[in-house]
Amino acid sequence: MFKELDPILHSQLRLAVMSMLISVKEAEFIFLKEKTNATSGNLSVQINKLKEAGYIEVKKQFSNNYPQTICKITKQGIEAFEVYFKALQTYMNPTDNLEQ
Repeated sequence: MFKELDPILHSQLRLAVMSMLISVKEAEFIFLKEKTNATSGNLSVQINKLKEAGYIEVKKQFSNNYPQTICKITKQGIEAFEVYFKALQTYMNPTDNLEQ
């Protein structure tokens, strides 16, 4: 009846990052930090986990002599997010899954 939830996406901060990236396709680290109210260290760790899972790409560069980190959702990340969302719906509407 209930579908398994992806443990990578089931973290509140990782889910927030993915939710932001699904709508904007890519974002700077500072933007994600401001929108999620995360600390730099925690956000960095969670971004790395998403990167290792293949859900996002991370590009580091310089802009006006300042380091800049850009995060971009991958095709695999979009697919994982959609599967997670559908699985989560089975928890919100459990009676829809009952056999009659």
